[in-house]
Order: sequence, then structure tokens, then C-alpha cells
Amino acid sequence: MTSAEQFHARPPVSAPPVSAPAPLATRIVDHAAIARNIDRLRPDGDTGIMVVVKADGFGHGMREVARTAIAVGADWLGVATVDEALTLRAAGIDAPVLCWLADPWTNLTDAVAATITISCANIETLQAVTAAAAATGTTAQVHLELDTGMARGGAESTRWAELCAAAAAARGVEVTGIWSHLALAADPDPLSTTAQKIAFDEGVDEARELGLSPGVLHLANSAAALDHEQTWFDLVRCGAGVYGIETVRDRNHALEPAMRVVSRATQVRRVPAGSGVSYNHAYVTDRETTLVLVPVGYGDGVPRGLSQGGQVVIDGLRHPIVGAISMDQLVVDVGDIPVELGAEVVLLGSPRRGEPDAQEWADVTGTIAHEILTGLGGRMAREHINQVGTASS
Repeated sequence: MTSAEQFHARPPVSAPPVSAPAPLATRIVDHAAIARNIDRLRPDGDTGIMVVVKADGFGHGMREVARTAIAVGADWLGVATVDEALTLRAAGIDAPVLCWLADPWTNLTDAVAATITISCANIETLQAVTAAAAATGTTAQVHLELDTGMARGGAESTRWAELCAAAAAARGVEVTGIWSHLALAADPDPLSTTAQKIAFDEGVDEARELGLSPGVLHLANSAAALDHEQTWFDLVRCGAGVYGIETVRDRNHALEPAMRVVSRATQVRRVPAGSGVSYNHAYVTDRETTLVLVPVGYGDGVPRGLSQGGQVVIDGLRHPIVGAISMDQLVVDVGDIPVELGAEVVLLGSPRRGEPDAQEWADVTGTIAHEILTGLGGRMAREHINQVGTASS
């Protein structure tokens, strides 16, 4: 019998049962934590809250977070782009939405028709909104943005009167709000926001003198909502704090991380001292040890900067990431601690449980927690739990 005949004579191997593939890593979003964070951020009294869901809800899922926010009493939703705003409307979310990165080159017709409030910081954008209102036969709602000292978005003080006068004269446009953004609210010193608050007050007074009657004034971000009451006005805009990022320097307001990122050990190997690990052998073992392979990397948003100083949790214990993080793999040195193949690996979780959070990753890599959370994704799955008004999923 030939070797080919011998091969084909072997009994067939049973195929494994067909099932959905298990994700290599999962972002678990806890909507109960989001709801509690919103409650902590919500000012006392009559001031409302806008929950910012841009950048796919800081990586947590824009539509899902928006539904939770509205369910727990958020007054507004905030997004950066027209596409984000229309995505909310397509999902059946009809709450007030402010879009602040519209420009004269963006097609605003669908946004105006969908009652999206458009931010305008210059006459050119205002003219584009006016044209969209004419095209749809509706009245466009606008919030004018004033630059009060950030030198980023917003009309400069020297152009503010011109913008307000043009808005007051524009047909088919109703200015329903005025807003600005704070640059230094992370500083708990009340004086850090004083100059911008004064500039905002002056800008609002000027707008009113020019015939505008803005019903909603908003200046405060997450940090200001927590620590700068003088900036609250009618509405606070909260993004980072909703997702558990502490934004006031050296202060802790009991905000909770709303995302947990888990993967699993796909290889466990014992290696001798002197073993080089990953590309360029940037890490060489100094003793006999156990290495665990985790199937996530920078292609999934895990920063390469965690190659030195990053840690994960396996079976309740912290272990260092070693060697260069690859596009889709990283290695953990667990020493002599036994780890089972398939064991859960916690990449991000709760500091209260001794797990790394986005702020820890940011500290190790020299960035901010916002960048960490919005950068996660790639091939990671996303699971939502404790969704308000729905069964857990």
C-alpha cells in the first residue's frame, strides 16, 4: 500500500462542533456604572446635563450609552460630527442633540431636517445652516460658540458681535443657545475658570444686546461640573466623567470605570533563564519562569508603550507585560505562579479590585485616559451589561 493509500485509509477525524467563535478579547460595558457616574456629575438644582457620546461613546458604544443616558434623565446628548448625530436619529433616539463640528463644507440638510442643533462659530457655517434650513423648509436650531480663552473652537471675541448680528438677522435660523469650553477646569482652584466665566458672561450680554434670546447657556465640562459651580449656567456637558475618568487634578469624586477589558491565556510555557521574549529580545528572562501569551496587541488598541511598565491581572494577581507588544499578541511573565490555559486575563478593570484602569495605562504610556478608551477596538468584541430598562446582555 502506498503512503497516499495508507493516509486515506486512516479513520476520519471527527470535526469539532460548529459554533460561533469566541472573541479573543471583549470590552464589557457596565451601564449601571455609567448611570451612577451621570448621577454623580449631575448638578444640584435646575441645571441640566448633556451626556457626550462622541467617538462611539468614548469607545463604549454611542447608541447604547445614549439610551442609558436618556433613561436616567440626561437632558441633551453631545456629538462632534453630523454623522454621529444622524446615527443617533437612525437608532430612534429623538432627544435634543448638539453637534459642534459642522462646517461650511458639510451637508447639513439631513441634520437640520432631523432637528439636530448645530454649533456655529463663524458666519460661513451660519450661512450653510441657513441654506439647509431653506432647503428643508424648516427652522434650524443653532448654538453659537464663543472662544473665551481656549484658542481652539469658537468665535474670537473680535468677531463675536459680527456673528451674533448675522445670526439675529438670519432667516430660518433660531439661536437657542450659547456655549464655550473651559481650558483649565482640571485645576480645582476656583480662580482657574474665573477669566473664562467673565468672558462668557460678557459675550452673552453682548449677544442679548444684539437681539438674541438664547435659552440654554453652557460652559462647564466634566471637571467643572464636579468642582466649579460658578460655571454651571443652564447645562453642564459631561464626557470623560460619564465613563469613569477623573478629570480634576488630585481629586477623587468616586467615578467608576465603566469598561472592563478581558482576554485569555492562549499559550502557557515554561522557559529557562536567558530566554529572549518577542521582537528584538527587548526582554530577556533572568530566571526560569512561566510566560503566558495573550492574543491582543496594538492592532486592538493596546499601546506598545505598555511593553515596559504595563500589567495585567490573572486569577486575582498582577503580572508584568514583558517584551515588545505585537500587533495582535502580548506576553506576560507570571514567574512560578500556575496559570491554566484559557484563564481569564484582565487588561482593564477596576482599581477597587486591584486591576489596571485607563488612567494607569495613560500614566505608563504618557498620555490621557481619553486616548486609551477611544483607541480600544480593532478585533475586540463589545458586550453590554446592566442596560437601563432592558435585560442584561
